[in-house]
Amino acid sequence: MIIKNSDELTSHGNVIGRRLVLDIIEYALEAMDPKEQVKKLVRIENSDVLKVGNLEYSLSKVGNIYVLGAGKGSVFIAEALEEVLGDKIKDGIIVEKRGQGRKLKRIKVIEGGHPLPDKTGYEAAQSIVSLAKDAREGDLVFVCITGGASALLPLPAEGITLEDKIKVTDMLLKCGARIDEINAVRNHISLLKGGRLAQYIHPAQIINFIVIDEVAGLPWGPTVPDTSTFKDAIYVLKKYNLYDKIPLTIKNHLERGLRDKSLETPKPSDFKGMKVHNFILGNAEMVCEAADKRARELGLNSMILSTMIEGESKDVGIVLAGIAKEIAKNRRPIAPPCAVICGGETTVTITGEAGEGGRNQELALSFSTMIKGNERIVFASVATDGTDGPTDIAGGLVDGYTIDRAEELGLDINEHIVRHNSSYVLKKLGDAIYTGLTRTNVMDLRVFIVLN
Repeated sequence: MIIKNSDELTSHGNVIGRRLVLDIIEYALEAMDPKEQVKKLVRIENSDVLKVGNLEYSLSKVGNIYVLGAGKGSVFIAEALEEVLGDKIKDGIIVEKRGQGRKLKRIKVIEGGHPLPDKTGYEAAQSIVSLAKDAREGDLVFVCITGGASALLPLPAEGITLEDKIKVTDMLLKCGARIDEINAVRNHISLLKGGRLAQYIHPAQIINFIVIDEVAGLPWGPTVPDTSTFKDAIYVLKKYNLYDKIPLTIKNHLERGLRDKSLETPKPSDFKGMKVHNFILGNAEMVCEAADKRARELGLNSMILSTMIEGESKDVGIVLAGIAKEIAKNRRPIAPPCAVICGGETTVTITGEAGEGGRNQELALSFSTMIKGNERIVFASVATDGTDGPTDIAGGLVDGYTIDRAEELGLDINEHIVRHNSSYVLKKLGDAIYTGLTRTNVMDLRVFIVLN
């Protein structure tokens, strides 16, 4: 079981509804296991034929095989490759979030800092570039990229220190910037991101295994062409009133990039002539479709509302609750008993001191404030990687009883939302969802059900 505390979560409130919501989430997260997906894609036939999806290679004609990568859960992709390819792998390096690594036989696993980069990640990024440069024509390089790779591979551009990069990353995380906006900045202050790793690997062939954690749903990472520009990076920093607060080294580099086109990240035209193949192991659409499938199997009407929901967590919670109440009262846009599913990734803007919480926990509490007394509605929001914000909680589960239960315990939910202290409330209520490491990271999954 991925959800570790199901018994606690279903010991109160709308027990039937809670069980249904947790069942749907459990199924969807299990379906996103990247290790199992890789094993379906990669196989060796007749001892010499390597098949990767619809690609086919003669192992006797392939040079060295390398495995590189980073991100939360990337170690499981690498582990699957080891189990299939064994000693055919010449060398490899994977950078995993600290505390989530595991020892592999032929691939070195390094644990780095996330969400803020650290020196270990910096040194690991240097090692990855060094190994990438060893690849030659005829070699095959598997690149495993999942959410968190950007933070785990900090290799600042010339003139920028690691401390500068950590500072601007922290500023972007706290201001409520979207992940694609954060990456637009990080790509343009890096020697590795935004497609640059592919340039180091060239002319070897690249097979990308990617778990997508951006709302756009497009392949991304250090071996994929970058669609953002220096102009975009500066726009993001100005949008959040950070441009005059960032380290001068970064500001100077970005302005130099506007003038010197040779500093721009590789674009699709720069990848012409490169042999790069992308395989998507997970994204918001896939996890929502899995949840939708399970809801229908459980006998519920089901719909995917959107896989691209963004915005401030507390605001999104209010909107989703409004849709749930519309269904309960007027049976539209779908009739009960039903499940409504959505993906994407919201943000929490921190101003001043904050308590302990995360975007999904805050969203769930916000939802609960709008459904007080409505016994037919149950809602959960989870970070699919199992860590919501800087906590070990995946998300929260609420229903029409939540507000009354909180008041009985003397908890003012609205006050804790303002203080961004959602973890405290959910733990007190027994409504914090714990999953531990889920092996994936496809942003957030939200499910609410409305019963008859």
